[in-house]
Amino acid sequence: MSKLQSSWEMHQQSMAYLPDPDVETMAAGTSLPDPAGDFDRNMPRICGVCGDRATGFHFNAMTCEGCKGFFRRSMKRKAMFTCPFNSDCKITKDNRRHCQACRLKRCVDIGMMKEFILTDEEVQRKREMILKRKEEEALKESLKPKLSEEQQKVIEVLLEAHRKTYDPTYADFTKFRPPVRNNPSNRGAARSSSLLTQDLSSEDSNDLFGSDAFSTFPESVEPQMFSNLVLSEENDESSSMNIDFSHLSMLPHLADLVSYSIQKVIGFAKMIPGFRDLTAEDQIVLLKSSAIEVIMLRSNQSFTLEDMTWTCGSNDFKYRISDVTQAGHSMDLLEPLVKFQIGLKKLNLHEEEHVLLMAICILSPDRPGVQDTSLVESLQDRLSDILQTYIRCRHPPPGSRLLYAKMIQKLADLRSLNEEHSKQYRCLSFQPEHSMQLTPLVLEVFGNEIS
Repeated sequence: MSKLQSSWEMHQQSMAYLPDPDVETMAAGTSLPDPAGDFDRNMPRICGVCGDRATGFHFNAMTCEGCKGFFRRSMKRKAMFTCPFNSDCKITKDNRRHCQACRLKRCVDIGMMKEFILTDEEVQRKREMILKRKEEEALKESLKPKLSEEQQKVIEVLLEAHRKTYDPTYADFTKFRPPVRNNPSNRGAARSSSLLTQDLSSEDSNDLFGSDAFSTFPESVEPQMFSNLVLSEENDESSSMNIDFSHLSMLPHLADLVSYSIQKVIGFAKMIPGFRDLTAEDQIVLLKSSAIEVIMLRSNQSFTLEDMTWTCGSNDFKYRISDVTQAGHSMDLLEPLVKFQIGLKKLNLHEEEHVLLMAICILSPDRPGVQDTSLVESLQDRLSDILQTYIRCRHPPPGSRLLYAKMIQKLADLRSLNEEHSKQYRCLSFQPEHSMQLTPLVLEVFGNEIS
């Protein structure tokens, strides 16, 4: 079998899958793609026969539609042309109709081949194959899951809620009591009262569920999160984790950070569709039990895999694990927290998936103390359905494989982290000298257990 025959058969097979709006022209005119990829897509393509604008490779040469049709008709009719002049006419866009003989000769000279012209039977088969393919694609498209208008609206509301309550510039961190890393000369530097509370407590106005403690910070302030802390390999001693409660130099700063983050979680929750339909009691129960988990979820936005830190702007707000140990937490919490952050980061969640996961976390009907579990469950089920549909519609493979199951597992991981956080918080709060560093909002949400 000759190279030409092999090339022709391969071309015939590939043509079955080439889309073209003009089916008959495509089938009869068999246009080939640029074989060498030598042409810049942005450069104008010129017909090799007449110099007009070319539309692609036709019958093995770059030509315009006019010369493509002329060559096809001439070959099908087996036309014999004679030049009335000297058989060396210069063919241009304007005079290409004047001398068919020289035009056809020019077609052959640039490489156009009659072997690439389809027969009438081949045209018909090609047309039928293209029609069948379009029908199959239409059926496949009709069977694809789609986000409903209502589901899309919920996602948009959650995105807006997150953007209103999360400031990626972390500008408000400067209003907290300043971070004091473990430096003996600076141990007395932390001020006893929260700068943020001093600046903003007068603006608490009209909120939240009637609890004064939930009004510590104004909703106008943008957010950030607790776990904005960072892994450091500098302090190997921290891994043994015998907390020295006499040197909790980072506690005031991180207490303000957590208070600030809780307020932002509250602001986000209030904008979740259906959340305000719950009783005030159930709203408070859900927020108290999920706050630290949502803060950990939100903190993943500032977590960096390169150095395992939570980077929130300047170096002052670049948090390492050693910073959190100086606020009274041990590696029993921090080691699984960092593993959680790494695993969540590697899921490469879309922002839409991230906000849905936070909302699902808040609306958990199995939280202790929830009264109307059926209503909370229905709200969570709705969000879960939207998340699964979004993943099927918008998250391309391979990242979408088992993604929903992995995200739900992250919620289970958060429960374990929440339990460990509560245990370590109780140890800290039992000591009045340290509980005094905490804000009213922290004490309200995590429970003031000081007798």
